[in-house]
Amino acid sequence: MTGPDLDATFVQLPDLASRQLGGAVVDANDDFYADRAALVMPGPVRASAEFGYRGKIYDGWETRRRREHGSDYAIIRLGVPGIVRGVVIDTTFFRGNYPPEISVQATALEDFPGLAELAAAEWTTLVPRSAAKGDTANTFDVVDPRRWTHVKLVIHPDGGVARFRVHGQAVVDPRLLQGTADLAALEHGGLVVDCSNMFFSSPANLLLPGPARSMGEGWETARRRDNGNDWVVTRLAGAAQLRDIVVDTSHFLGNAPVEVQLSGTSLDPAVEDPAALASRSWTPLVPRRPVLPDTPHRFRVDPAAPEVTHLRVDIHPDGGFARLRAHGELTVAGHDAALRRWLDTLPPNHLRQVLTDAGLGAALVAAALRARDRPLDWESEVLAAFAPRGPGRVGWQ
Repeated sequence: MTGPDLDATFVQLPDLASRQLGGAVVDANDDFYADRAALVMPGPVRASAEFGYRGKIYDGWETRRRREHGSDYAIIRLGVPGIVRGVVIDTTFFRGNYPPEISVQATALEDFPGLAELAAAEWTTLVPRSAAKGDTANTFDVVDPRRWTHVKLVIHPDGGVARFRVHGQAVVDPRLLQGTADLAALEHGGLVVDCSNMFFSSPANLLLPGPARSMGEGWETARRRDNGNDWVVTRLAGAAQLRDIVVDTSHFLGNAPVEVQLSGTSLDPAVEDPAALASRSWTPLVPRRPVLPDTPHRFRVDPAAPEVTHLRVDIHPDGGFARLRAHGELTVAGHDAALRRWLDTLPPNHLRQVLTDAGLGAALVAAALRARDRPLDWESEVLAAFAPRGPGRVGWQ
């Protein structure tokens, strides 16, 4: 774990609990002073000097003073299930009423469980009971390779928290990728892995769901004073055959790029680093062409273009845009890799339920669970049970 600062590298990863991604606080034992829903709201914490009927109004979640032993908690449904790499428990403006200690737990459940299922679930500790400071963005690293759907913030014994950020890597359920999909989307496992500049705003915004509401919800670079250009690289959900790519400059009026070029490459994520990306040969998918301000541009990709795992957008010379979409289908190898990663990261109870619901026999389910302590070479029956079916797929009958 790290101390209460924002030097942790995991904060560059998406906030899987954010309301922007569909995250929600589904339960809390108490929110007497301030509404639990504020925990997952995007954007900075707002200061307030106002008082209401129950006391000072805070932009955050605040419970009443405990007069008995115990702790308070809030349960968050992640907008995008994934591997948690770290959390930020932000107590900004909570000075005399912050919790002195916190802990974080997680669980993984199928579909959309109700409160009774959450209460009965098996919860795993991600952050043990640890000291927290007031008016501080308290950061805690998480070392756990499993995919979670819900997290529980526990405050000891009571108090207030402004924001709860759960940073990590999305792990897509490949059962949801049965047709043409946006393979750059964060909820499908897309991830920005490198860029030339993010002076004004993060390129991770490009992959958020829905249209941007303002220029601030896109990616914008500093003004260039040389002859170069800016660029961003996104890892797709898997090896894919792309059909079309959307570069949306909505809200970018005086700072849209003049031209864009789109290219792709195939690279094993295991060797993905800035040096490897810089040395790659990039295949043009859409040649350099002009773009307009405040406009969604949809570019067709040549059907003869090779499969790619990474997409690079070059903007000339600088500027920004709001959203990036990459529509296509996973290849056989791409779907197989996504399936293996998903199954490999499911906690045992969730894996058991998924395999049983897929119609696999008890012996095979038991064998899969026993194999969790080593790299899995999934049996052909397991892969076949989740193989995509129907038209519109690359390489599948």
